Amino acid sequence: MLRGSLLGTAWMTALSVRPYLISRAVDDGLRTGDTRALALWVAAIVVAGVALSYLGTMRHRTMTFIREDAKARSAAVVLRQLSRVGAVLPRRAAAGEVATVGGTDVDRVAQVMTVTGPGVGAVVAYLVVAAVLWSISPLLALCVLAGVPSVGLVVAPLLRRLERAESVYRQQQGELTARSGDIVAGLRVLAGVGGRGLFARRYAARSRDLLAEGYRVGSVNSWIDAATVAVPGLFLATVVWLSARMAVTGDISVGELVAVYGYVATLVVPVWFLLEGGHQLIRGRVAARRIVALLAVTPDDVGGPRNGPARVGAATVPGSRQPAGLAAPVAAPDGPADLHDPASGLTVRAGRLTAVAAADPADALALADRLGRYTVSDATWGGVPLTGVGLDQVRARILVADHDAYLFAGTLREVLRGARPDAGPERIGAALHAASAEDVVDALPGGLDTPLDTRARSLSGGQRQRVRLARALLAEPEVLILVEPTSAVDAHTEARIAARLHQARAGRTTVVLTTSPLLLGRADEVAHLVAGRVAAAGTHADLLDRDPAYRRLVARGDADAEQALR
Repeated sequence: MLRGSLLGTAWMTALSVRPYLISRAVDDGLRTGDTRALALWVAAIVVAGVALSYLGTMRHRTMTFIREDAKARSAAVVLRQLSRVGAVLPRRAAAGEVATVGGTDVDRVAQVMTVTGPGVGAVVAYLVVAAVLWSISPLLALCVLAGVPSVGLVVAPLLRRLERAESVYRQQQGELTARSGDIVAGLRVLAGVGGRGLFARRYAARSRDLLAEGYRVGSVNSWIDAATVAVPGLFLATVVWLSARMAVTGDISVGELVAVYGYVATLVVPVWFLLEGGHQLIRGRVAARRIVALLAVTPDDVGGPRNGPARVGAATVPGSRQPAGLAAPVAAPDGPADLHDPASGLTVRAGRLTAVAAADPADALALADRLGRYTVSDATWGGVPLTGVGLDQVRARILVADHDAYLFAGTLREVLRGARPDAGPERIGAALHAASAEDVVDALPGGLDTPLDTRARSLSGGQRQRVRLARALLAEPEVLILVEPTSAVDAHTEARIAARLHQARAGRTTVVLTTSPLLLGRADEVAHLVAGRVAAAGTHADLLDRDPAYRRLVARGDADAEQALR
């Protein structure tokens, strides 16, 4: 930045050298008829032009380096933040918002960094030109000293309007990008239920709203661009008119008139840079606020402590490594321990397979979030408040596996070993067997070494779900919470998974959130969740006998199936 400021100052100040050299060539060479003096001044003009070109090249190269370096650094900071916050991010920011922050906003903030060099140079050049003009005519110098700030006064209100319009536009753009991502991700489902046209019309309507807002931003931008050219032009015309009248009256020479024109024409460059810098600064502020909002998301926003040093910018308690307001972490249970959720009344016994059948799927998801510590709750783990345990320990020992968890691109072997890179062929084979996913491997041309694209779109829904289940089982967490792990597979496959899952997780704590009779029948204990509370608990057979609501739930509204379950 210092090098850019020095080069920018040298370049812009050097712009005023050539008008002086031209004035000397006119007065000392042309007017006097001195060919030798004229040749010397012309040679000096050529040398000044070469030097000016070199300074301009180095200034532009330096500012380009600053911009690209700033962009790379900012993108790296955003990427580290996305990796750090993990599962909290989808609850705090839409995918489209993250995409626009990582792309457009980072680029606009980087553009602001290039304002510094020309900006410092513009201020210095403005003062230098004013001083040189003072030696020619104090009146012209006063015009310059008063004229340049007046340009800023004209453009400043437009810049404030741009900031307001840009903020609204960027907000709507992020929302529309998020919606487009959701539509693309669920396009197959939308087509299946006939909703593709409905969502397309809604997207088109929001897109038209964004277009109108974009016209507002474009309108303000156009006025700023026009003012950036017109106002300095009027300023130049005024000063040239005054200097021409002074030349006619003999107050300044013809060479000085040429020099004044050159000085003021040169001054248009730094004025333009100042106005453009203000424009970039406004857009950068809007982008920076959005980046800072993303960086402000903490990886543990559920009120509990984290292991390790406090986050940057957080107040710290003297003598402590924890942020102020957060209690010191408590020790996690030494071994397998019961999980208890006071909100629902559910107690998950250590080493057992517990199934939860919820009348409302939202209640089941909320329960998984509480047990996995993805939301604020009074859940306990071995009698210890779950939110009091270090987050690293919770994530290492308790795994919540959603049925639609993200699948990264890579070979099937890499996808499965994401949480356990050291897993060998035997462990992988056991996990695939438990998830009844051997046929998925057999169907692929390269087996486990077959490359899969993002989200494994080349696989069917049932195949993807079994791959997710195998990946979760391969992680071998102390506590595994499965959310509808067999919702996309057929009954025969589901029966195999139910039997093998119980065997694969024998002696370890497992929670299965499901309404599948096959999975419920294999559980050691079943809890029936109604309105977010445990209404009944026992084995699957017991609940079928004594809980009609449970029987209707697992029969899924089928009267014949309900009668058969009786």
